[in-house]
Amino acid sequence: MTLTQLSGPGSRRLTATGITPTDMVLRLGRATVRFDRRASLVTAGLVLAVLVLVAVSLMVGEYTIGPGALWDVLTGQPRRRLDQFFVVDRRLPRVLVAVGVGGGLAAAGAIFQRLYRNPLASPDIIGFTDGSAVGAVLVLITFGGTLGMGALGAALGALVTLAVMAVLTVLGGLRGTRLVLVGIALGALSTSATYYLLSQAYLPSAAVANAWLIGSLSGRGWGQVLVIGIGLAVVTPVLVVLDRTFHALDLGDTVATTLGVRGGRARMGLMAGATVLVGLSVAAAGPIAFIALAAPHLARGLTRTSGAAIFAAACVGALLLGVSDLVAEHAFPAPVPVGVITVSIGGVFLIWLLVREGLRHRV
Repeated sequence: MTLTQLSGPGSRRLTATGITPTDMVLRLGRATVRFDRRASLVTAGLVLAVLVLVAVSLMVGEYTIGPGALWDVLTGQPRRRLDQFFVVDRRLPRVLVAVGVGGGLAAAGAIFQRLYRNPLASPDIIGFTDGSAVGAVLVLITFGGTLGMGALGAALGALVTLAVMAVLTVLGGLRGTRLVLVGIALGALSTSATYYLLSQAYLPSAAVANAWLIGSLSGRGWGQVLVIGIGLAVVTPVLVVLDRTFHALDLGDTVATTLGVRGGRARMGLMAGATVLVGLSVAAAGPIAFIALAAPHLARGLTRTSGAAIFAAACVGALLLGVSDLVAEHAFPAPVPVGVITVSIGGVFLIWLLVREGLRHRV
């Protein structure tokens, strides 16, 4: 096993192909793995921060649990039954859903922004989240709202949106900003369809669906953990394999083909994986805004990379949603849905992003 840093006179040429002078190469026999040293350290720090967030979320609340008691519960030796109940039954599923949904949305946002090469290309801006919401609401109203059917409806809604976007891209030749604008229009159409379904639904079913549309982690249990956990377990290996194709795709399809990367298949694989993550995240927690838009930008700033930074973005997304949920649960006289917090922060972030991009183009 050897570890080599890519630096020296040829580092500038390597940078043009997506390899930076701070990259490290790990050779294990015939296998070679390249990773950015700073990005790896930042991601490790973010993982540690997520673990701290999980621990804090398990301890605070109307029933406070100390670190020692928490450790006893996690090791299977609870001191009191109430400790077991609040940690395992009430708080752990909620924080795991927050981490999974935040990470899934952020990873999807990083992929969309990299493939579309647009800082606004996040699932909640270009219609994928709204498409998922239509599918899930249709299932909630039509089939009674079982967990599995809701997840399936959300995933199918997101995939239908992906199919429409793909057709418009191929037939209409849409790229860049125009594609984002079309996505916004599709999102508006999906929202109108959602509200039409709500207006025609049986009142109790419509009330449940409307509360879910705000985006909330309240009452989330192990069923939702299972939904988002299975999705991450299936999609993550695909993204790990396809993540290596990003640099080749940036060089154009012709160059990518000479490097052994099939551009069309790689893009569709990445888009499908990101879309499934969006659908399952929406099914587990509702259409939560802001996370998919902001987390990739923050991750790229922390790692100082221009790439997708998928795993760093996922950690940032988990932190953002977890902290937002703590604020929603404990910072007000009465708990509020976490979607209210993320939308409030997201509006400010979107204004800042638009102003920054405008100033950049002026310069």
